[in-house]
Amino acid sequence: VHQSCLQRWVDEKQKGNITRKVLCPQCKAEYIVVFPSMGAFVALLDALEEITHKISPFIAGGVLLGSIYWIAITYGAVTVMQVVGHREGLEMMESADPLVLLVLLPTIPVTLISAKMYNWEDSVLIFLRKYCAKIPALGYILPFGNVEGDRGAIVSGQQANSQNNTSHLSPTRIFCSALLLPTISTIIGKMFFRSVQNNLHRTILGGLTYITIKGALKIYHKQMLYIRHSSRKILDYTESNLKLYRNNVADTSNESEQVI
Repeated sequence: VHQSCLQRWVDEKQKGNITRKVLCPQCKAEYIVVFPSMGAFVALLDALEEITHKISPFIAGGVLLGSIYWIAITYGAVTVMQVVGHREGLEMMESADPLVLLVLLPTIPVTLISAKMYNWEDSVLIFLRKYCAKIPALGYILPFGNVEGDRGAIVSGQQANSQNNTSHLSPTRIFCSALLLPTISTIIGKMFFRSVQNNLHRTILGGLTYITIKGALKIYHKQMLYIRHSSRKILDYTESNLKLYRNNVADTSNESEQVI
């Protein structure tokens, strides 16, 4: 074997790390790689280089966690001033123990994100389908549709499986929705509950109003999707059906059925 070829092959196996072991691909024996002595100073530099290489990921991780921690503290402080009022929030934080603030303020964004991950709308929708579908008056509020038993059971099972699987949840959507909740609650509180003098009470009322309206719209949308999926039909592949549904896909303004 040419010495230059062997040296190049060893370099490819080590990938820049001269301390990495190189094994023969046939017999798995370790190659004996010897380096000339360059003195104690070079050996010290090599040791420092190796130590730096090993501790760099831990330092980067610590800096990242520290940055996230202080961002969470800042967000928590801004949220407190936004919810209870700027002056009242400053007075509250100035009078509190700094250690308590360092512990409690970062829990505000964590609590908001954790609460957002629970889909209470699904539980309410399951309850309405199970117990309230037999009440005719509720049909004007939440349509239940004419869903065949077998087909409805299949779709319900599919939706139950999708609800148990949280992988379909968008992390970015949960993150943004959770962190924007205090701001939206404050805006809605100032718009619709101006008569309430207490900033905290006004923000709570605004948040409850926003969550209720958003949840009701989400429940209605999910129920309509459920009815649409349960009422799906697969037609025979005939010339009449092709002319009726395929040739007129562009003109769907007056059609009551959606073609996919």
